[in-house]
Amino acid sequence: MDKRLLIPVLIGIAVVAVVVVFILSGTKGAHLELKWKLVKPRVGSIDENSSAVVTDFRIANDSDVRFVVGDVTATLTKPNGETADASVIAASDVPQLLQFNRFLGDQYNPVLKMRDEIRPHEMFDRMVAVRLEVPLAVAQKSKMTLTLHEVDGVESSTVVSLQ
Repeated sequence: MDKRLLIPVLIGIAVVAVVVVFILSGTKGAHLELKWKLVKPRVGSIDENSSAVVTDFRIANDSDVRFVVGDVTATLTKPNGETADASVIAASDVPQLLQFNRFLGDQYNPVLKMRDEIRPHEMFDRMVAVRLEVPLAVAQKSKMTLTLHEVDGVESSTVVSLQ
C-alpha cells in the first residue's frame, strides 16, 4: 500500500471513531432503564390456600427521561418451574391488609401506584403488596417477578426471592 494513501485512510478512521464516540455519549441519557434495590420481602399466610407478599424497594432513574407508571404486574415462579399470575393489591387496601395481618409488619413506604412518576435522575422508595393463590409453604420457596409498565410501553422488571 502506498504511504501517501495510508495517512488519509488513518485520518479518516480516526475522524469516524471520534464521531461514533460523540454520538453514543450524546444519547446515553435517552435510554430509560430503572435500577432496583430490594428490601427483603415479607411473606405470610392469608388462609390455607393463599399468601401475601409485601416488599419495599428503591428505584433509581439514571436516564434523562421520566418514567410514568402505567401498570404493575407480578408473576410467581414456583419451585417446580410453573408460573402463576399474582394479584397486586390496591393501594387503598394495603393498610387494611397490614392491620389484620400483623405478621406482615408495618407500612414503611408509600404504595407504588399507577401514574407515579419517576423523574430523570430521581430515586424513590415504594412498596408493593401482592396476593398469591398458593399456600405459604409453596410461596416461601418461590420467586416473584415484579414488572413496571411505563405508559409509553417501556418495561422494567426485577426478581424477588421469597425464601
